[in-house]
Parts: sequence; structure tokens; C-alpha cells
Amino acid sequence: MKIGVPKALLNFYYGPFWETFFEELGMEVVLSEDTNKEIIDAGVRESVPEICVPIKIFIGHVLNLLEKDVDYVFIPRMVSINEGEIFCPKFMGLPDMIRHGLEGLEDKVLTCHIKSESDDISDYSNYLSIGNTLGISKEKIKKAAKVAGEHWKKFRNYNKNGYTALESYNLVYGKGKLKGRNNRKKGIKIGLLGYVYNVYDSFVNMDILNKLKELNVEFITFDMIDEDELRNNIDDMDKVLFWTFSNKLLGAGYKFFRDMEVDGVIHITAFGCGPDSFLGKLLEIESDETQIPFMTLRIDEHTGENHLQTRIEAFVDMLKRKKLKAI
Repeated sequence: MKIGVPKALLNFYYGPFWETFFEELGMEVVLSEDTNKEIIDAGVRESVPEICVPIKIFIGHVLNLLEKDVDYVFIPRMVSINEGEIFCPKFMGLPDMIRHGLEGLEDKVLTCHIKSESDDISDYSNYLSIGNTLGISKEKIKKAAKVAGEHWKKFRNYNKNGYTALESYNLVYGKGKLKGRNNRKKGIKIGLLGYVYNVYDSFVNMDILNKLKELNVEFITFDMIDEDELRNNIDDMDKVLFWTFSNKLLGAGYKFFRDMEVDGVIHITAFGCGPDSFLGKLLEIESDETQIPFMTLRIDEHTGENHLQTRIEAFVDMLKRKKLKAI
């Protein structure tokens, strides 16, 4: 049986878990292609104009999987991974949105409710509904979830040791080499904020990670920081944000600004993202108070590469001049 897994949204964070889980169940995992113009255009055509770009892209990946003749497309209902917080409502409603919004998906959406008290979503009870749909026993679901959880923890350990999610993925699957990339001393260090699907989808962000490398800039992302440290940086707030991953970015942002270990901060946000309208303002306030330069890069399906590259180069050049002036 072929299970399609879209390479979009939280697949950049939980992909190693989901792939391993279905492989342990004896399924053939079929991944959608990397985001490209055809995928984005297809997603835009099938979406309402008001919806955010990452969801449009996800829809394009689902359509791409349909072309690969999969039996099911895996679309989990992400509810909560921290008490008192939820995922963006679009994530919670995504299985229904896809099932009822795209033709031919009524019987092909494979979903489950994922609720956890931490980032670790390996509790087998989250996936029992999948067993019911596929006719798989509870014991087999439990074993697959345990193996997948161990696989995901290896991925996250690499990630928290300074490797990007993409590098960590390759290391887990034996496609990369340990090289201590983030330990190299460079002239400029940037705190790079953004949800994983904005930071690691190189087509959407016009390959910003490699552009920073070409500019000899060191960067750190929220997923390279331990979850407890992210949480500690927002513990003094009277009220945190409603959305877990927004709080992760806010915790990382506060760390970047307050520890004074970065020369500047870049926030990659997608046009139409409601949670980021709150997050961006809080980051701007912190930048004003600490005097650490802050830039927002807002991307959508029409963003041009030259525009993005020019802004990044200008920001890095400004940071270099500022650092030289301070010497």
C-alpha cells in the first residue's frame, strides 16, 4: 500500500517520524517532489485567495501526490503539543479542508488527531485511528510509533547540535557527514526566525540558507535551540501566544536579542499569516529596546528572487559596517 506524505508544513519537523512510522508498518512511503513552480501554481489554483501561502503550497503537494497514484495521503490533525496552547486553526482543520475542498480526496485522506504534552508525538494512542483505517493491530501501531520516536529523537539531536533540519535529515538517513558546520567562526552571526516550512523550503524562501553561507554568515534557527530554553525565555510574560510554534519563535527571538550573541535578526514570514502579525510586532519592540537590527522578509507566491537577494545582501552589509565601526 502506498502512503503519500506531503513535503510541506511540519514535514520539515516531523518528517523523519512519519516516514519511519509508515515504513515500520510495512507501507511504501511516497514523498511529494520538492516545492517547484508547478506545485505552487497548482496549489494556488485550487485555493481560496485569502488563505496563507504555506497552505496553498501544501495543497499543491497533495495534488502532486495524487499524480503518483498513492492509496492514501497522510494529513494529520495537529491539535496541541503543549498544555494551554494549540496549533494554528488551519492546521487543525487541514484534513477536512483537503477532503472536502479537493476533488478525488474524499476517500484518500489518512488522518489522526495528534495531541501531546511535548514535542515528542510518539505516543501510539495518537495513531490508533490509522490502525482502524488500515486494519493494523494496536500492537503493531505501538511498536512502529516507538521505533519512529527513537528515529525522530536522533534527528532532533543533530538539529539541536547546530545542523539545519535538512542536514539533520540527511544524517539520520546516512546521506550526510558530520562536519560541525555551525561551529566555524565567522564574521557575522544572524538569528534566523521563521516556521520550519518557511526557513527550510528553499524554493519558497529563494534559497536563503545557501545565500547566507555564500555571504560567509553564520546563522542559528529556533529548532537548533533546546525546547526548555525556548520556554524559559518567555516565562516572564503575563500571557504567551496561543500557538505553540509561534511561542517557539518568540522564545528564540527573545534569546537572540537578550543574549546579545547575534549581530542581527531576520524573520521570514508568509503573507497572510495571522499568528505572525502578533509575533512580528513583539520582535520589533524587542529590537527597538536592544538596538539589535531586525528585518522582516515577507514571502508569497509572487516573491522575486532578485528582490529577496538584494535585501539580504544589504542587511548583511549593514551589519558588517556596524561591526567594523564598533571596533
